[in-house]
Amino acid sequence: MKIFQKIFLLLTLLFSTTIFAQEVAIPVVKDTVISRWEKKNTAGLDISQIAFVNWNAGGVSSVSGLIKGNFLRKYQRGNLKWVNEMIIRYGINKQDGIELRKTDDALQINSTLGYRKDTISNWYSSAKFNFNTQFTNGYAYPNTTKAISKPFAPAYIFLGVGSEYSNKEKKLNVYISPLTMKTTLVLDQTLANQGAFGVNKAVYDIDGNLIKEGDLYRMELGFLVTNYYKKEIYKNIIWENRLSLYSDYINRFGNVDVDWQMQLELVVNEYVKANIGAHFIYDDDIKAKEERDGEQVTLGPKLQLKQMLGVGLSYNF
Repeated sequence: MKIFQKIFLLLTLLFSTTIFAQEVAIPVVKDTVISRWEKKNTAGLDISQIAFVNWNAGGVSSVSGLIKGNFLRKYQRGNLKWVNEMIIRYGINKQDGIELRKTDDALQINSTLGYRKDTISNWYSSAKFNFNTQFTNGYAYPNTTKAISKPFAPAYIFLGVGSEYSNKEKKLNVYISPLTMKTTLVLDQTLANQGAFGVNKAVYDIDGNLIKEGDLYRMELGFLVTNYYKKEIYKNIIWENRLSLYSDYINRFGNVDVDWQMQLELVVNEYVKANIGAHFIYDDDIKAKEERDGEQVTLGPKLQLKQMLGVGLSYNF
């Protein structure tokens, strides 16, 4: 009888252990949510500095800094694609005996919605939105009493429809729009009265009394072509190109506004990078200003050039 009791207890123990082991071995399946959004954030800081102490050859100590960011959000489902991008840049420079000066200032937002007929084609029927402005006042140094530009003065808005060629493998994008509306905002009445950035300026009588204030905006309808290309041309050397060409149908068609940015990125490691770049702008509606004998003189349109060279930190998240 005792033998049967022992056998019964042994079987009970083995059975219970087996059941417990089976229960532990059962995997827990959790629901997973697949996001169709792709995101990429890049923040960077470039710094350059030079200092002189008892330097017989002479020189001026200075320090410069540039904060920059690029934020990308991309949604893709089937044949539908929606790409959103925000670019920010702000740079300052300080030299001995000279006030703090701005060296770079840009806020740009791009959004493109496209649809293609199948997953094989690289051509999309697209609608594009672009917005450009700045964060703080701009001056014709050394004059810092009269601003020549301000936030939303100017601001540029492009809105249009067209066709876009997008090749993800080659990182090549070409957008062609036969119908794009360009709006130039000058939301500062003083600058608007001067006719800055192509808006209609204020009207005065022969005694200098204001009859009609300048327009705060200017609208155009024209043809737009944009291009974006990025390629690693050599190991750790990346070439990036952005080009925008616009011509107004009504006001001197064939006179092209050019916005062209080129940049070479030299990668040291994951966090340290060097950048060499150039930015060309030509817009017939933007008149150059120059400081002469303490007064600002408005000249005709000129080719604008900004050259950049910087070494700094970059972080992707």
